[in-house]
Amino acid sequence: MLPIAFHPIYQHPLPDGHRFPMLKYELLPQQLLHEGTAVAADFFEPTACDIELVLAAHEQEYVQNLIALQIDPRAARKIGFPLSKELVKRELIIAQGTVIGAVKAFEHKIAFNIAGGTHHAFPGHGEAFCLLNDQAIAAHYLLNKKLAKKILIIDLDVHQGNGTAAIFQNNTQVFTFSTHGKTNYPFKKETSDLDIAFEDHTSDAVFLKTIAEVIPQLIKEHKPDFIFYLAGVDILATDKLGKLGCTLEGCKTRDEIVLELCAKHQIPVQVSMGGGYSPEIKTIIEAHANTYRVAKSIF
Repeated sequence: MLPIAFHPIYQHPLPDGHRFPMLKYELLPQQLLHEGTAVAADFFEPTACDIELVLAAHEQEYVQNLIALQIDPRAARKIGFPLSKELVKRELIIAQGTVIGAVKAFEHKIAFNIAGGTHHAFPGHGEAFCLLNDQAIAAHYLLNKKLAKKILIIDLDVHQGNGTAAIFQNNTQVFTFSTHGKTNYPFKKETSDLDIAFEDHTSDAVFLKTIAEVIPQLIKEHKPDFIFYLAGVDILATDKLGKLGCTLEGCKTRDEIVLELCAKHQIPVQVSMGGGYSPEIKTIIEAHANTYRVAKSIF
C-alpha cells in the first residue's frame, strides 16, 4: 500500500494565465489510478490541520492574520496566490495530509502527499506559493508526540528550502539538507544544516553523483529515525522556474537513490511533491508519477 493524501480542494482556482500549474493536482491522481501505480484504497482525504499543530512551526500573529485574511498587502503579494478563505483552508488540509502521512509511514514505510512541499513558508510569513510549511508542521508533530527523536529533511527541489531552514535553525533534532540552483530563487538564501548549490545547467551525472555520496553520509552521521523528502521536479532542464539540466530519467534516478536508502536503513519516509513548472503539463505529471512508480517498486 502507498498511503497518499489527496483532497479535491488541492486544485484551487486561479486567475487565467497564472503561472502555477494547479491542474497537476487533478491529473496526477488520475494518472496513478489509470496506470495501476495506485488504487483507490491508497488515497486518504485529510481534514483541516488543528491550529495548535500549525503554531508549533509558525508564529501566532501570522497564523491569526492569515486565517482572518488580514495579511499586509505587500506580504500577501509575496505569496503569489490571491488570498481567500478557501485558499487558507486548502493550506490547512495540505498540512494535515502531511501530518497523517507521516504517521502512516511508520506502518507502511512510506507515505505521500499529492501536494505539499511548501518549503518557502517561514515562521512569520509566506512566499512563493507557500503559506504554511507542511513538512515542518509534521516534523514538529512527530517530535512533540515522541514518535521520532531525530529527523532528516531531504529537500531536492530546485529552490532552496529557505522557510524550512529558518524554522529549524535552532532545533538540533531536525537536520535540514537542501540542494538547489545557485542562481535560482530565493536570491537571498537562508542557512540549512547543509546546503549544496548547483551551477546553472548542472547535468544528471553531477547532480546524482553528489546526492549519492552525501545522503548516505548524512544518514550514517545523524542516524535519523524519520525522513521527510521533498521531491520537487523543477530540477528538469525544461522547467520554466528552474535552471538545472536534469532529464526525466535523471529525476527518476534521484528518487531511486533517496527511497532505496530509506528502505535499506528501514527509515520511514513521508514524501511531498514540491514544485514543477515545465511548459507541458504532461512532463510535470510524468516526472511526479515516476516518484510513485519508484516507491511502488521499492516498497
